[in-house]
Amino acid sequence: MPLNDPAGGPIDLDSLGPDGLDDLDIGVIGLDRSGVIVAYNDAASAFSGLSASAVIGHHYFREVAPATNLPSFHGRFLSGIRRGRLDESFEFVFGRVPQPLRVRVEMRQGRDHYWMTLTPLQAVGAGERREAVIAALGNRARAEPVDPSLCEREPIHIPGSIQPNAVMIAADAADLVILAHSVNVHETLPDDGRTLSGRRLDAVLPRSFVDVIRARLASGTLDDGRSIRRTIRLPGRGQTANAYFAVAHAHLGRVIVEMEMAPELPEDFAVATQTDTELSVARLRSAETLGTVARIAALEVRALTGFECVLVYRFDADWNGEAIAEDKVADWSRTLLGLRFPASDIPAQARALYTKAKSRFVIDRDSVPVPLVAAPPAGNGPIDLTFAQHRTLSPIHLEYQRNLGVNGSMSISIMVEGKLWGLMIGHHRQPHYVAPETRAAATVITDAFAMRVQEIEGRRLWAEQQAHLDTEGRLVRELTRSDDFVGALTSGTMTLLDLFGATGAGVVSAGGVTLIGKTPAEAEVRDLAVWLREHLPAEASSYASSAFSAEFQPAAAYREIASGLLAAFVDPAREHLLLWFRPEVPSTVTWGGDPRKPVLPGSGPVAVLPRRSFERWVEERTGFATPFADWQVSLAQSLAQAVEGVVLRQRRKIDELTGLLADKEKLLTQKDILTREIDHRVKNSLQIVSAFLQMQRRQIADPDARQAFAETSARVMSVARVHDSLYQAESVEEVDLGQTIENLCSDLAGMAGDGHAVELVAESGVMVPYRKAVALSLIATELVTNAFKYAAGPTGGGRVEVSVSSSAGGGVRLKVCDDGGGMPEGWAEARPQGTGLGMKMIRAMLDQINARIEVANTPGACFTITA
Repeated sequence: MPLNDPAGGPIDLDSLGPDGLDDLDIGVIGLDRSGVIVAYNDAASAFSGLSASAVIGHHYFREVAPATNLPSFHGRFLSGIRRGRLDESFEFVFGRVPQPLRVRVEMRQGRDHYWMTLTPLQAVGAGERREAVIAALGNRARAEPVDPSLCEREPIHIPGSIQPNAVMIAADAADLVILAHSVNVHETLPDDGRTLSGRRLDAVLPRSFVDVIRARLASGTLDDGRSIRRTIRLPGRGQTANAYFAVAHAHLGRVIVEMEMAPELPEDFAVATQTDTELSVARLRSAETLGTVARIAALEVRALTGFECVLVYRFDADWNGEAIAEDKVADWSRTLLGLRFPASDIPAQARALYTKAKSRFVIDRDSVPVPLVAAPPAGNGPIDLTFAQHRTLSPIHLEYQRNLGVNGSMSISIMVEGKLWGLMIGHHRQPHYVAPETRAAATVITDAFAMRVQEIEGRRLWAEQQAHLDTEGRLVRELTRSDDFVGALTSGTMTLLDLFGATGAGVVSAGGVTLIGKTPAEAEVRDLAVWLREHLPAEASSYASSAFSAEFQPAAAYREIASGLLAAFVDPAREHLLLWFRPEVPSTVTWGGDPRKPVLPGSGPVAVLPRRSFERWVEERTGFATPFADWQVSLAQSLAQAVEGVVLRQRRKIDELTGLLADKEKLLTQKDILTREIDHRVKNSLQIVSAFLQMQRRQIADPDARQAFAETSARVMSVARVHDSLYQAESVEEVDLGQTIENLCSDLAGMAGDGHAVELVAESGVMVPYRKAVALSLIATELVTNAFKYAAGPTGGGRVEVSVSSSAGGGVRLKVCDDGGGMPEGWAEARPQGTGLGMKMIRAMLDQINARIEVANTPGACFTITA
């Protein structure tokens, strides 16, 4: 294999022995067709710091130099092997510290194996911001603590650079004239010698792609984090065209286009499939507790993305974080599970960015950022990269990762009810590439996890609120029957002590104090009542604290029984007061490092430096009680308002008290409203997903892909119909299966188009639990869809009969029959006509609800499910 010596003249590497290779000044690496190293000369060892004996026999791209395991590097090698002609030449920057280096890479096919040479071109800096952090590290030993809010002022949304695996173009949203681009843009776009600045997007990108951008801009659907994702082809070397993933979005008057080379084949870089995503989401749906669903989410995301460790990280009310689930490889030495991290580790401006931009993947922590260059005049202002997928991370954050022993990383926002609930975090000790489709799939799984969290937490909250609403309703009834409101609240079978998990309660009324349970002494209660009257703002009627002694010093004397306090004034004059006490809960909190350790300053442009220690640090906490929830404070206020009607109006007429009772009993209906609202929101979300899948289906030409989208849309719609039935039903626990299947069949017939219809016979009042309704709806969807697909005549149409009835022993029977040719002999063992996913799902649903299926030809196929 002849190569050009930088000093001049060709070199035939095939003719050189080990000594001859060692005499060369350029790095020479011999590879077999799988990428395993078979030769490694002295120059390559000097360049990498690794001896030949340490690397020979190891995979170059995955083990020795994982930063090269990219479609633009390893992918070129694989492509050349497949086409039988490896002939590649390109530049690459190795970002190792302290000396990042730009090299010329050449790949050629030799006689016995494949040759790769690395010719150093230029020593490059790690980037001004990274170098400033390195310089500041040398001075940290003499540093004094600084205000940690300095970190929150770092402009991380305008870093002025991107990660080197992509290129970027920024254009004016009004006329699509290019305003700025990354300096590596000609790694993707042909270099015709002309500058890009001032040209229009359609002069350098495919017109069809730019036309979509124009249309989305005109419709106002390309901003606020919404984007266009396409695979485009751009001219490569010779007559070949390379495929690139292109993502475009609009923000602050600019259109930003990001492009990165796509894998030639999905198996080259473990590209996730739709089936992978669907099965992962199905596993999440089966989990019933927060801990279980978090563990499943971490496992599924790690299996999909290949990260060595994946964490589910949850924020508390003060933005401290905790790793609540973890999935990792066996040799991952450090576990973060159960550790807490102070809010300063993820400062406010980073959390704000996580709320807007949902995902961030870093392939190589040590890669050299690629700067953006702007068209003159430079007065256009910096390019805001809030929503850019390849925006470089803060060098302070990268230093934090370095201290943690992490190189490749991932973070995906977990958004619950529109708020940042936590993060799905991936860690890898070496550089780690994740294909764009897999990144998108990981985001979908994280969103599915967030929806499951919303469901689980919503139902838990509903059950807890229901119990308290029932208790408060009974207390209000007692109030209406009694002339003594204090006695009604503190004696009898139901008292204030039955609310809010309190261990002590009391009433302060016109100078008198009545206490029940474990409480401070009467004189101490009088003092705290005086303090509340004086310190609570005039417009406030309630007070809640889980660390009362920290705010009212005399309370330290009784913190063991009353570290937590909930108080509600009954009247504007503050003469009457309801009180609930919670005891101290001594605990140990395990932090990942000392949370009290001060933030240290940097030097020059670096405001602060990240901490280096993540050793387990145990804090013994005293003086804290279990916090009162916001809804508990609201219920306390409503009870105080009910008492006000008794105390200040001197037992008005019975009809007025009856009206008050009715108002309070309305609170009991909130349990249904809460559950119905959850089902309504879930239904709407699923309908949006179904509509999106239908939209995507119409844009795809491939019939198999269109069919897959249609089937997935139908499955999503079947679950949506169950939630719709729950929303409309009188019961919040059971679904009218006949009504649900009827609506579902109507949807399926409409989606299938003209000529398809379903005849339904449904017994009224067949009620089934939610999970059984979901399983049976999914089974019905698969069977009806298959009948439309396989049992219809050549011109379409055909009759499908569906029946729903009750069966012996309180079960239900679902029957789906068609008038087609019936099931062929041996169909159960035969290879499925499609992907086989439908029958897998049917069997999974049958197992989930412990149901059985019977199949007969009558003469068409007839399926009977008994559950």
